Amino acid sequence: MEETETGLPASIELAWGRRGRPAKGPKPGLSLERIVDAGVRVAEAEGLAAVSMPRVAKELGAAPMSLYRHVGAKDELLALMLDAACGRPPEPEPGDGWRAGLTRWAWALLGVWRRHPWALRVEVPGLPSTPNQIAWLEAGLACLRGTGLEPRAKLSVLLLVMGVVRNDAAMSVQFAVATPDERKKTVADYGRVLGSLLDEDRFPELSALLAAGVLADDDPPDDEFAFGLDRVLDGVAALVADAG
Repeated sequence: MEETETGLPASIELAWGRRGRPAKGPKPGLSLERIVDAGVRVAEAEGLAAVSMPRVAKELGAAPMSLYRHVGAKDELLALMLDAACGRPPEPEPGDGWRAGLTRWAWALLGVWRRHPWALRVEVPGLPSTPNQIAWLEAGLACLRGTGLEPRAKLSVLLLVMGVVRNDAAMSVQFAVATPDERKKTVADYGRVLGSLLDEDRFPELSALLAAGVLADDDPPDDEFAFGLDRVLDGVAALVADAG
């Protein structure tokens, strides 16, 4: 791998705009951006397991070795594909308090994972270093500006919220649901199956839960995520009150 001033792979530096395209290389038109876009297309259509340097090269109509002029290894490509999937974070709304801003940030991040479920399976060694991922971190931390929290506490809060978002998105992937309505139907179907299996004497708590309509098909599709996020932010509110 080419040595760089930052210690990051050359392709990551290129994504930051810190260096130009290679002077020598493949035919004009092949670029890091095109390679990453092709990788994303393959992942969206065929799943993450299908992504390889030869498969991406085929998508571009290029020789596999030509990709290495722009990206040094598959793990670099995956990191840049993940960055592309993330896109830019939402802009802050004027007048938003920390809680409203962080809530909007969390829902927007959940939308990213739901639109690109393959991205949840990307394993990138080390901490985030690509432009869009860093922009999401900055936007989340900006929501906590003025709370009085110490810098380390702000980062801890953001990591906690990110964990809630990722867990909800991962559950959707695990149960093969892509949209809130699909999740709603899956939960309702599960409730009907449980209702046909449970013995009230053996499973009194679950039976009471079903009798209360907790898994009914008229439940809001995202109420579990909203509930979990609100409880986490209640805890953050207590921290903010102590800091104030």
